Amino acid sequence: MAVQEAGQGSAAVGAHGGGCTCGDCPHGARAGHRRAVAEFLLKRDEFAAGQGLPAAVAHSASASRQWVSEELTQSAELVAERGRAEGEAWLARLWSRTTAVVWGLVVALLLVQAFTAIGTGWTSARTAGLLAALVTAAALTAASWFHRARGGALAPVIGEDNRLSTSRAVAAAWVLFVAYAVLVLVGQLAAASGHRERDALIAGLELGRGAGVVTVLAVVCAIAVLVRRVVGVRVLGQRLQKVRAHRPRAADLLTDDAGRGAFADIQYVVIGGVALLFAAVRLARRPDQLPDLPWGLAVVVLVSAATYLAGKYAEGGRPVILSVVRAREAGDLDAPIRTGDDIEIRGAGFVPPGAQGADRLSRMVVRIGAVHVRVPLVPVNGGFSNPTDAVLTVPVPADVEPGRVEVQVVSAVGVETNRYVIDVTE
Repeated sequence: MAVQEAGQGSAAVGAHGGGCTCGDCPHGARAGHRRAVAEFLLKRDEFAAGQGLPAAVAHSASASRQWVSEELTQSAELVAERGRAEGEAWLARLWSRTTAVVWGLVVALLLVQAFTAIGTGWTSARTAGLLAALVTAAALTAASWFHRARGGALAPVIGEDNRLSTSRAVAAAWVLFVAYAVLVLVGQLAAASGHRERDALIAGLELGRGAGVVTVLAVVCAIAVLVRRVVGVRVLGQRLQKVRAHRPRAADLLTDDAGRGAFADIQYVVIGGVALLFAAVRLARRPDQLPDLPWGLAVVVLVSAATYLAGKYAEGGRPVILSVVRAREAGDLDAPIRTGDDIEIRGAGFVPPGAQGADRLSRMVVRIGAVHVRVPLVPVNGGFSNPTDAVLTVPVPADVEPGRVEVQVVSAVGVETNRYVIDVTE
């Protein structure tokens, strides 16, 4: 597939007048990113198979490894540049899609009300519900237009790492629902003619009837603010490594930064969604008051929110060096570490979640004494054998002075590990 994408590159450039590589148009940015990825994968697999090496470096294992790493780094930087252009173009297109979804939901509400009105007749509550939906949709459309370069209506729920925030998405859903419920009551109150009917609608806003919904709304909003604070403080304190994504994805709501399913996020979204669905049904049944969410269900949501917050406190951590040994190939004699030898750094957390791409891996550095050594990329079929999350292999440069030397790893996001002392002999 990578070979086919790379082979079709020249035809795509002709079709889009160069936009596929420079990202001038949304379609061109997407095609340019795909082709850059295909070319990188093809080059990586060729190097992994031992192909494409120039004769000048083929005789030396260290020289060929360094040359391959430099070539892959340059290709990965091009992929990252195309990915950023594609992400910006995708966000620019997203506002129209979110607007279409919002108005599609309004049409769906109209159809549901029309079908359920058969036999029972059209009521003022149905009119108020439809008008509230129109007002909400108009407000979201206006917000989408003003934030069209940042994802439209989804801009408030996109985090600083360019991913969809689970806590903000859940809080935004409850805010929109409560606002819609209040607008429904406002519409009925405006159409009410009798004092008794107006008093009943005003009584529907009393805290005793909507205490469960109000409590859940307050908690999920507080969780959204608190999680942002927690993540920011932990990142600044180097206790959490965050990698910026090229663009937000729907899967971000249920996964961690590496794309793996996260239990804390999944249970928070599922339980919050189920409770929101229950509250929506209650509003449809009793549109003259705030949904009376049972305290049992409200407590379940609160427990889910607490679990999500605890998961945010527990995730991440600083990378750590556990040991450093001399890398030994088959047939080599046991010996102390000397300049020119490869050392194997063993530990944990060297590759943060979301930094598995070559453009991120190529930014890793090992500080050996006063010398900064770039971690070489060693390709294998389908990925890289170096660096990994638990093991790094780097050469000891000739500029390192013999004696006791400190070794420290700097991850792709700039977080430093502990210092580990080794002995380098002449």
